[in-house]
Amino acid sequence: MPFAVYALGLAVFAQGTSEFMLSGLVSDIAADLHVSIPAAGLLTSAFAIGMIVGAPLMALFSRNWPRRRALVFFLCVFSAVHVVGALTPGYGLLLATRVVGALANAGFWAVALVTAVSMVGPEARARATSVVVGGVTIACVAGVPAGAALGGHWGWRSAFWAVALVSVPAVLVIARSVPAGRPETMPAPASVELRTLTGPRLLLTLLTSALVQGATFCAFSYVEPLATRVTGLTAAWVPGLLALFGLGSFIGVTAAGRFADLRPVAFTAAGLVALAVGWAGFALTAGSAFATVALVLVQGMLAFGTGTALISWVFRLAADAPTLSGSFATAAFNVGGALGPWLGGLAIGAGLGFRSPLWVSALLMVLALGTAGASLRMRRVATV
Repeated sequence: MPFAVYALGLAVFAQGTSEFMLSGLVSDIAADLHVSIPAAGLLTSAFAIGMIVGAPLMALFSRNWPRRRALVFFLCVFSAVHVVGALTPGYGLLLATRVVGALANAGFWAVALVTAVSMVGPEARARATSVVVGGVTIACVAGVPAGAALGGHWGWRSAFWAVALVSVPAVLVIARSVPAGRPETMPAPASVELRTLTGPRLLLTLLTSALVQGATFCAFSYVEPLATRVTGLTAAWVPGLLALFGLGSFIGVTAAGRFADLRPVAFTAAGLVALAVGWAGFALTAGSAFATVALVLVQGMLAFGTGTALISWVFRLAADAPTLSGSFATAAFNVGGALGPWLGGLAIGAGLGFRSPLWVSALLMVLALGTAGASLRMRRVATV
């Protein structure tokens, strides 16, 4: 695996930490900037929306640039807005930095995924993808808890400074390790790539990916009230459960990197079925501390392993859209990240209890099985 792929993973670690660390800093930000907690929570929503919109827009914006220039540009912007965020005295400017940071993050993700798979052969695409996505899982294990700890000791601004500082070595390594030239072949016109990305099998794969991530973040977003109010664990268990979920995610992307290229259909299908069964089983057994601890690990592993395999499928199906396929995969990931917590919140708000997000996750996985099955049927028809 080229060293540059690991450098991309380092940058994604910093960006993943930024995306998720606010969950532990919301109260401090609200108190310091004299806004409500829901207003502080909008900083996370703004980031997610910026990622969804920014992925295709930034990919189009930079599609004719050499990939190293695009990666360095997006990462420098990302680091700079965190410096501004750490220094800002007002909520409005902080909100603006989250949107701009998300746009830069989306652009980086879109280019990084394409760059990673372009530097390896077809037989190692899933492994290269897993290294990049693995940066997010390591952020869940180490970066997010570290950001919360920094915020608790030195204030929320210290977490923003830390993200900016971690981005600096990533910029330097990418500038030295990613090839400087343009791709060997010039990209097809944007209209051709967009036409490729509207293919029915690809759209079904993107929808499946969004549903899988929706199920993941629907459950993940409400782990704290589930653990404390249904399972009966104390609040002291929550950081450990979040870290355990991140550890499972890391194991999942590592497994996807090893096995998804060998048996892609079997690996993805098994993951989708296991996720559907797992979320339903979690909902039924959430009152058990042993089951909760075990399933947080297992579901994290299945969710990110299957998610990584689906991203690899996007690149297989969008071979004629090399510059925009990564942006659509990124957008689908973040559509799920925004949709899932909203649906889980609706279920809780409807009085269905704190197990209900797990049932919503199971339902989303049933829908994902349907879309994946439709895509597989199209594949079989095409090969007849």
